[in-house]
Amino acid sequence: MMGGSPPNTPHPGGSADRRIDTPSAEPADRRPADSPSAVPPDRRSVPFGALRHRNYRLFFSGMVVSLVGVWMQRVAQSWLVLELTDSAFYVGLAEALGTLPVLLFSLHAGVLADRVPKHWVVMMTQASSMVLALILAGFVFAGVVTLWHVLIIAPLLGTALAFDIPARQSFVVELVGKDDLTSAIGLNSSAFSASRVLGPAVAGLLISAVGVGMCFLLNGLSYLAVIGAILAMRLPAAQRRPGPSASSRRDIRNALRYVASESRIRMLILNIAAMSIFGLPVMVLMPVMARDVLGLGAVEYGWMMSSVGLGALVGALSLAAFGHRYRRGRVLGRASVAFGVLVVLFAFSRSLPLGLALLALNGFAMLTTTALTNTLLQTIAPDELRGRVVSVFALAFLGLSPFGALQAGFVAERLGAAIALGIGGVVCVVVAGLGIVRSDVLRDTS
Repeated sequence: MMGGSPPNTPHPGGSADRRIDTPSAEPADRRPADSPSAVPPDRRSVPFGALRHRNYRLFFSGMVVSLVGVWMQRVAQSWLVLELTDSAFYVGLAEALGTLPVLLFSLHAGVLADRVPKHWVVMMTQASSMVLALILAGFVFAGVVTLWHVLIIAPLLGTALAFDIPARQSFVVELVGKDDLTSAIGLNSSAFSASRVLGPAVAGLLISAVGVGMCFLLNGLSYLAVIGAILAMRLPAAQRRPGPSASSRRDIRNALRYVASESRIRMLILNIAAMSIFGLPVMVLMPVMARDVLGLGAVEYGWMMSSVGLGALVGALSLAAFGHRYRRGRVLGRASVAFGVLVVLFAFSRSLPLGLALLALNGFAMLTTTALTNTLLQTIAPDELRGRVVSVFALAFLGLSPFGALQAGFVAERLGAAIALGIGGVVCVVVAGLGIVRSDVLRDTS
């Protein structure tokens, strides 16, 4: 999610925070979307234009390798917890603990991303994640792994993730510029999605053949690809950037005030929050759906996770190649509604082939929703606030997911996994329909 030729580094201390502190000022980003002067610069982009940048190519290659390992670990962790506890609640709890730090720390991580060189932050988070994955692998291979080991390591990995997301994602535009931002985010998403296809499939085979420990080991080693890619980049001399104020709390307040005052950003964040709490539990409850509802094993569970990734990969490549041709607000609204509908349909499907097809379509809609939300947020936000706006996105998307995992696990224990997913899908449809589809301002945003 980095990349680029000589970066167009934003300078802190610009007018955005002064504009925030003066409510009567009208942000430049509020120009009508259909105004000629409001035509976004990334409309000048070309298909896969981000690949023109050497640094981006390096990082993209490293991320493909690493993300395969991440998805292997995610599948293995859920299966391990299910085997240790035989409880859907604990599967949800482990997932929740893994993302809870995003809720706690993402806003502070956004301030850090706006103040210090972003690649420094990414290097530290990747190295920390590598060590934690190798520790968990050691517990498994030693035959001493318990539920508590997973529940302790999961939030530590989540803490690294909380600081990684704002720095890694907001670094993209500095390296490829706004012209290639849609292309870069689409390609980043394609790397994530391709790994979601390959990682779970490989994990399912490894779990059946040699157990979950190998998945954790390979994930730990895969972080070396990202670290090596960053070290190989040609970057300008790193400089600490103090940001618009010396107070982290003031910086956070300014960012939250901006998010609340910009109607398009506000609606984007609300939609992604609903998706996180009520829609993404389809991933959390996947092992329960596979084993207890459909009567399948680890291999088929891997296929199901891979189907989501396959659909997401197609969506990501479509955005990277053609996303600059369409009004992204309209596409986002349709994808958000489709995501909720597909969650409901999958919840009540009882055929593996049908389930795989629905999950592939679900992955396409999910990727389109999240990638376009990310793109629009970074396009609308001023440069000096970008890291903090991305951190709010991370808080809504991942930071709130512990509540989604817990509520899904709680409802699944009492009413069944299918009912839990069905309720969540309906909520997603309602929120997207009222907040995105019916909003003229956001629907017509290019």
